[in-house]
Amino acid sequence: MPYLVTDACVLCGACVFGCESGAITEGETQSHIDVNLCIECGTCERNCPSEAIIYVDDAEVTAKLTTQVTTQL
Repeated sequence: MPYLVTDACVLCGACVFGCESGAITEGETQSHIDVNLCIECGTCERNCPSEAIIYVDDAEVTAKLTTQVTTQL
C-alpha cells in the first residue's frame, strides 16, 4: 500500500530530500510519490510539516495508482 501526497502539499521539499529511495519528485502544484520506487519506510510522512502525506491502506486505490504510473512511463 502506498503513501500519497494530498492537496495540502506546500512544495517545501522536505519529503523529496528525506526520501532514501528517490521515489518523490516535485511537480508544479505538489510533490508526487512513484509507487513503484517507494519502499514504504514512512520517512516522507514523518518529515512533512504540513501533514500532506498519508498512507493508503486500500488495495483498489493502490492498483489504480500503479496502473496510472505505469501508463505514464
